Amino acid sequence: MPPIIETRQLHHLYSAGTPFEHAALKEVDFSAQAGEYLAIIGRTGSGKSTLIQHLNGLLKPTSGQVLFEGEDIWSSKEHTRAVRFQVGLVFQYPEYQLFEETVYKDISFGPRNMGLDEGEIDRRVRQAARFVGLDEALLDKSPFDLSGGQKRRVAIAGVIAMEPKVLILDEPTAGLDPAGAAQILDNIRNYHLEQNATIILVSHSMEEVAREAGRLVVISEGTIPYSGTPSQVFAHGAQLERMGLGVPAMTRVFARLRAMGLDVPGGVYTIEQARDAVLAALARNGAGSGQPSARGEERWT
Repeated sequence: MPPIIETRQLHHLYSAGTPFEHAALKEVDFSAQAGEYLAIIGRTGSGKSTLIQHLNGLLKPTSGQVLFEGEDIWSSKEHTRAVRFQVGLVFQYPEYQLFEETVYKDISFGPRNMGLDEGEIDRRVRQAARFVGLDEALLDKSPFDLSGGQKRRVAIAGVIAMEPKVLILDEPTAGLDPAGAAQILDNIRNYHLEQNATIILVSHSMEEVAREAGRLVVISEGTIPYSGTPSQVFAHGAQLERMGLGVPAMTRVFARLRAMGLDVPGGVYTIEQARDAVLAALARNGAGSGQPSARGEERWT
């Protein structure tokens, strides 16, 4: 199956032809399948933001191509405009871009620019509010009267209301407390499952990407050195450390336990996986029956 969105030999220069010329992307080949949930990871300045801004035409390649459903997004002005509605981009701290008098008007801004009728606009606003967990009672309120987490959900709803086939989110949990971050990620996961949309999550949190994404794409110095499942990518732990990324905390803990000789598995990235692995190890050593073996007592006490 061809990818829904891809780049071919994408190269981007900032300040081209000046002493400050910098290659932010270097012949990058990137792709995402329809319905896929993938994450892009990389340290600050690696090229993540430059890449995602190419995917809906906010930046134009210095060379190379960006294709949506097999067609170059720069093939015509009309196609570029259409792609911007189909590839939704939620910037970091999107709540700073709220500007309308009410939550309803803010969410409806994108659909209204698409030229939709009022009935369709209303359907999309209310559905987007549901996807992000906003009570309909908030639709008539000013977005500036809401909490930080609610503002974030309004901003995400404004992009979802355009019903993009690809939804890109740049650090959507940045600045939120753990409960607020978990709610946002739950909203995104539910949208992905219900709409079968392609999700591209940009995050610095290795725990987030390990838990949420089926595939990870690593960007370093404008190139993609690794792409694969979390287990495939995190197998390069030492190299990721040198890139300023590392691996999830649970992965480090279990690597240490294995180094100590404990019978625990590799490939543990989340707290849930860690819990299951520890319970399984305890059961193997007899702890699950309430009658731990001498070996189990020695190894786990």
